[in-house]
Amino acid sequence: MSFQFTQKDFQAIGKVLGGEFRQVEQCRRMVLDNRVEKRRLSLEIYADIPIGKRQGNLVSVYTASTHLQLHFCSGFVVSEMLGEVTFVAECGDKLSGLIIEKGAGCSLYANVDAEILSGDFTQLGPEVMLSGIALSLAETVLPGKS
Repeated sequence: MSFQFTQKDFQAIGKVLGGEFRQVEQCRRMVLDNRVEKRRLSLEIYADIPIGKRQGNLVSVYTASTHLQLHFCSGFVVSEMLGEVTFVAECGDKLSGLIIEKGAGCSLYANVDAEILSGDFTQLGPEVMLSGIALSLAETVLPGKS
């Protein structure tokens, strides 16, 4: 496993999302509460834990009606302007992204072909375009990108 979360990473994530992580054993947990829109979200990050026969990072999100997990998180991007954090995981030429919003919202895009991130979005159908645009910020943390 090449990517490891640091204390500085947890601080940057907390700053953008407007929350604070609490540590319970191997888990860092943050609760986001949006009372205006009646949304509540729990974000849990398990850094460098056994996942099957390998070690990796696990990012979990719990809401009143959803439980999402991103296994083998290989990086993240914070966007203060958008008020969100995008966690990414790669498998070959495919990318999955879990986006957590400051307002206690979340989105998951799984198994996205990495080449569409830097392509011409106008050539994609609207149903495909959204994933490319949403994950394009993460292109900077992919191997060989800067």
